[in-house]
Amino acid sequence: MMALCAKRLWRSASVGWLLSVLLGWLALVGVAQAQTQELTQARASVTVNGATTIQNLQLPYHWDRFNKGQRGEAVFDLPFDLPESPVDPWGLYLPRLGNAYEIWLNGTLLQRQGDLLNYNGADYARVPRYVALSPALLRSSNLIRVHIRADVGRRGGLSALVVGPQEAVYAAYLRNYHWRGTGSLVVMAFSLVVGLMALSLWVTQTAPDHAGRTRRDPLYLFAGLAELFWTLAVSDTLIENPPVPWPWWGALQVVVLGAWGVNMALFCVEVAGWGRRPAALWFRRWLGLLMAASVGMAAWALGGGEPLALTLWYAVLGATLLSFGVFFLWQALRQASTAHRVVAVALLINVLFGLRDLYVFRINPTYAANTLLRYSSVLFGLGLGYIVIARFRTASAQARDLLATLAARVSQKEVELAESYRILEILAREQERTAERTRILRDMHDGVGSHISSAIRQLQSGRVSQQELLQTLRDTLDQLKLSIDTMNLPPGDVTALLANLRYRLEPRLAASDIELQWGVDLLEPVRRLDAQAMRQLQFMVFEALSNVLQHAHASVLRIEATMTPQGTRLRLVDNGCGFDATAPLRKGLQSMRERAQAIGATLSLHSTPGQTVVEILIA
Repeated sequence: MMALCAKRLWRSASVGWLLSVLLGWLALVGVAQAQTQELTQARASVTVNGATTIQNLQLPYHWDRFNKGQRGEAVFDLPFDLPESPVDPWGLYLPRLGNAYEIWLNGTLLQRQGDLLNYNGADYARVPRYVALSPALLRSSNLIRVHIRADVGRRGGLSALVVGPQEAVYAAYLRNYHWRGTGSLVVMAFSLVVGLMALSLWVTQTAPDHAGRTRRDPLYLFAGLAELFWTLAVSDTLIENPPVPWPWWGALQVVVLGAWGVNMALFCVEVAGWGRRPAALWFRRWLGLLMAASVGMAAWALGGGEPLALTLWYAVLGATLLSFGVFFLWQALRQASTAHRVVAVALLINVLFGLRDLYVFRINPTYAANTLLRYSSVLFGLGLGYIVIARFRTASAQARDLLATLAARVSQKEVELAESYRILEILAREQERTAERTRILRDMHDGVGSHISSAIRQLQSGRVSQQELLQTLRDTLDQLKLSIDTMNLPPGDVTALLANLRYRLEPRLAASDIELQWGVDLLEPVRRLDAQAMRQLQFMVFEALSNVLQHAHASVLRIEATMTPQGTRLRLVDNGCGFDATAPLRKGLQSMRERAQAIGATLSLHSTPGQTVVEILIA
């Protein structure tokens, strides 16, 4: 129980302490804000063209509004009183002043920026200024003096000053600085990145047009140029020393701002898909005319001291973009793509903010106001990002569909190809069987059929002896056996072929009193001799052996087969009566020569009484 009470007391004490700290901080902030003063009353000494006037003014003082087309300088004296001298540091916050300036407090120079005598030089009126005030410089009655140099058309002058304790004044300064300075830097970086990415997409993303020519998407080109122009326009806020002298730098900023608006309008035209319409051509020409007029109007306003000319040009450009924006939005509300509607909202917001800035800075100038168009322009970059992502998603979906379709087609083609292979295999087997039947029939016709036909003719003639008829029938039988044997011969094995012939014909040679001498070496297979070539070679050798048996009247037959550098050489040598090798070849020898040519072999015949040589060289 005691522990529980102690815990409750501890919690109550902690809450009380936190409340006391919070109330104390709020009290300090309230005291600081109560001590803060806004100085709006000033006694000014204004010098224009050598003439000086002294007058009491109500700040802010907009130089271009009170001294149109004139340059000069002014000294502002702003007194303020304090009930007591402060102990803590104070601060002085100036939302806008310049173009060059000096700030004094009670005769002490606090800050100086720029050359007060060098007109059209550096410009320090772009961002707010803060000056720390030492308590030692403050009195009960104080005088702040601000001396400025003002150029033509550069928004010189002096806004109301804020003086007070450092906490409150510096916080107000930071809010304004972040809004104008840091915000501008962020917008610059964003626009630069978006612009470079858009231009890189324009360079790399190509597609064929209706005529087959390579075409780049102008949407990315206009968006990239607009963002880069806007980067240059916003950079003016942070550039105190422009690279080109005034007023040309100011004229360049006008042209850049116009180029941004024109390219954004053309970007919207491409988003809506109106690029090929005749009205789009006339719209582009009108925008080009406005861009050409911007140079002359800017030079007239900034160099000739006629700000109304620039106001008129801004008004025409704003009216053009507003009219286009209304039409663009109306079309988006009717029936359009999501990208069209997103860009339509961005365009409408930018046009409205642009008209607000036109009123604030041109029609009813407010000296210390900040532009809103600078930040609303980011919406175009976000819209472009949405378009790129949407296109990427569409392209990815199309790629997935294409891959799925391709995979389905490949699978279908694989099935069809497998079926085709199956049919081809069946056809190949059938063709092999047909070829084999054809070969057998041809062999039977050329070999067995020819011998049987000879036997029939012999019988029909009545003049053949029984021995001759028997020889013919034996040749027929041998030819039939050899035709069957050739089905099992290994391709290229010449040794096996000769051995098979020896097995079949040696009994007939012995019966005819012909001595067979065997000089066949173990030969390496001839790879190029397939089954068909082996059959051709068998017919050649069989024909040579048949001639020996039937016509040579030989007693010795020698069969040789050796490997030579020229190839495999076969020789059949007999000691018969021989024949005239120069006479026209008979049917059997002519058939041998044709078969040799068919297998790429060389046939040589040499015959004299007592020796006949048939040589076959297979290279």
